[in-house]
Parts: sequence; structure tokens; C-alpha cells
Amino acid sequence: MSQRSCLSVILAAGEGTRMKSALPKVLHQIAGLPMVAHVVKAAEAAGAGDLALVIGHGAEEMRKAAQKFAPKAEAFVQEKRLGTAHAVLAARAAISKGYDDLLVMFGDTPLIDPGALTAARLKLAQGAAVVVIGFCTANPTGYGRLIEKGGKLVAIREEKDCSDEEKKITFCNGGLMAIAGSQAMKLLDAVGNRNAKGEYYLTDIVELASNQGLDVVATEASFENALGINNRAELAQAEGIWQARRRQEAMLSGVTLIAPETVYFSHDTEIGADTIVEPNVWFGPGVKIAGGARIHAFSHIEGAIVAAHCDVGPFARLRPGADLKQKAKVGNFCEVKQAVIEEGAKVNHLTYIGDARVGAGANIGAGTITCNYDGYLKHFTDIGEGAFVGSNSSLVAPVTIGKGGYIASGSVITESVPDDALAFGRARQKTIPGKGKELRERFASAAVAKKR
Repeated sequence: MSQRSCLSVILAAGEGTRMKSALPKVLHQIAGLPMVAHVVKAAEAAGAGDLALVIGHGAEEMRKAAQKFAPKAEAFVQEKRLGTAHAVLAARAAISKGYDDLLVMFGDTPLIDPGALTAARLKLAQGAAVVVIGFCTANPTGYGRLIEKGGKLVAIREEKDCSDEEKKITFCNGGLMAIAGSQAMKLLDAVGNRNAKGEYYLTDIVELASNQGLDVVATEASFENALGINNRAELAQAEGIWQARRRQEAMLSGVTLIAPETVYFSHDTEIGADTIVEPNVWFGPGVKIAGGARIHAFSHIEGAIVAAHCDVGPFARLRPGADLKQKAKVGNFCEVKQAVIEEGAKVNHLTYIGDARVGAGANIGAGTITCNYDGYLKHFTDIGEGAFVGSNSSLVAPVTIGKGGYIASGSVITESVPDDALAFGRARQKTIPGKGKELRERFASAAVAKKR
């Protein structure tokens, strides 16, 4: 297959009015990635080669988004919506370059499996002119039926046009199609618009090719491959299917998910074997978890790197730029952002570490914060190896705590602390005997007077 050139035409011009959104439908996300980007990834995994993106509604927004997930794709605008064949022909300039294979895909079918695309391309390599990807279902109501004779596909019949016998067919049209490049332009140009809507339907090329004696076949894929998204409910359904696939993949790769249905992955989450993930953990984009880590319940991780044998949570938040080295610990109700927590360092509870380095073996006490923002700029806090920062301390950046430095609890540190030094940054305690009783009596009398 690698020796055959291929163009994938991805149709992404639909307005998606049922989404009730100003955002183009295909830019709504599954696992943190636009639907259409999932389709692009599947095409690339199937060796699609070049990409043509047919856009319409929100064209400029689509162009900008495509620069991120498909920077090499060529965009074509479908000015008028006159059917699927008309949409494909918006990419005429790309199709005319001449490819061995042409894949036609839809930007709102994010669950397409690369294997289904590869199977269709294989049929082209074996001599088919047109290959339709279909699916079988026990309840075919509402779907176009694939009409086969002698192992060949002769027509795609919409349900309203099916005979009673044809309505019993459970092999249905998935919409995705592969066309031999040598036949593509001839077949597409032959599609007419003699129908109730006056539109040009891509499905018509099946009968056109069959009538010309060309080899037309269907391949079967799972229903999920053809699942199109038209509204928010279907978007949630697709998200659920994608997550179930990814959880299964993770567990079969050696990851323990104690309550799989409560763990949410992003499209690019990397997680190593022997990692244990407790219930209700959310992995945002850009997360890499090495083997042997433990992610405790209710943790929220995004844009972070967690090395082997780290311990995170429960109720921890790792924000973008968090980098935990081996055996580091970030405990309950802690937040780490744009900071390196070096090997064996502990940030155990109720702490914020931002724009900082915590040296190997250092211990950060409860309630400690790095005061990294002055209202205008972010500043860096450097905490040395083996340092001890007592509970409820505020480290006002920019500041350095030297190797082995010791910060007394309740301190506000505004100046750097040398190696192995002890720093206090708090007011001296003053104790007045009997004053507590006097205050209680005064406050009680005031409260009684106020009630009167």
C-alpha cells in the first residue's frame, strides 16, 4: 500500500445547525481534539498521503484550526451546498493531479478506524473501481441499504426508495468511500442532479460505475466507524465510545484503572505500564505518565510530565509545565504549574508551586505558596536540594532557597536564603497574661447590648 499514492478528501463544509453553536460542527471536540482532526489522524494512519479539506461554514476559522492539526492539507471552499458529489468536486484541482487512490471521508465521523480505510484501499489495489464502507445492524431503519448481486455492489438505495424485500437488508451505507484515481474524475463528473432536491449525490457513482462494467464492492466495518455527529447528544455518545476504546487499550497495555468508566483521557495521553489510576481522574491534553506511577482519585492533570514511581493526589492539580521527576510526590489539594519537582521531593498538601524548581529530596510544608505573580510579570522561585520549607510559608519571587536551607513555619520570605541557613520571616510573638479573658468578657457584653 505504501507504493500507491493516495488523496483523502475530507468533507467539512456542513453548517451543523443542530449543534446550536457558532462553532463549525467539525471543530467540536472529542477527547480534546476537533472531530475533523480525528478523521485526519485516521487518514494519515491509513497512509492517505495528501489531504484535501473541503470547507464552507466558518471557512476562516476552519483554515486557522487546520493549521494546527493538518498543516499540509490543501483547503477548498464549497461555495454552495449542492450535495456530496458537488462537495468532493470542490477539490477538483487536487483530484486532477492523479492519484492511485481517492478516499472520501466526512469530518463529522470521528470514530473511523484506520483499518477500515486500509481495507478499502486494499480492494482498490486488487482492481476495484469503487469501494463503499458499510456496516451491519439489526435495526437498519433510516439507513441506505447496500444492494449486492453476486458479491458485487450494484446500488445504494435510500430507505424511502427500497422495496419491501430490500428493506430487510441489514448491510447499510456508512458513507465513506474509496475510488480508483483513474476513474474518479469521470465518475464524479457523470453524477447528475435529477432528484427531488436537485443535488449531486456521491452515492450515485455506484450505479454509474456498475453500469459501465467497473468492479464495485463493499467492505464491512463496525457501526462506530460510520457514526456521524449531528447534535450534542451524539457528540457525547461519540466521546463515550472513544473513551471506552482508550480505556480498554490502556488496560491491555498494563495500566490499572480501578474504575475505568470514571477516568477520562485526551487524544494524546501517554501512560506507562504498571501505573495505577484511581477513580475520577481527568487527563487533559499533553500529559505523559511514566510507568509505575500512582494517580490518586479526583486528580486533574493537563500539559504535565510525570516520571516513574511518582505519587500524585488525591485532589491534585497539575497544570501545563508541571514536570515531576522520579519518585516525586504531589499530594492532596496541591497545585503545580510551570515547575519542576525533582527526584524524591515532596509537596504533600494544600500547597501552590508555580514558576519554580523544587530540588531533589526537598520537603514543602502544608499551606506553602510561591508568590510568583506581581500583577504584571511572573517570577521564579528556586528551592534547593534537601531544603525544608515549613508550613504556611510564602516565598515571594524572585527568591532562592539554598541547598539544605530551612524555612521556619509561617514565614514570609522576600530575600534569598543561603545553603544550610535558617530563615525566619514572621513577627515576634507577644503574650499578655489574662488578656484573653478580658477580651471574651468585652465581646460578650457588646453582643448582649446589640441584641437589646
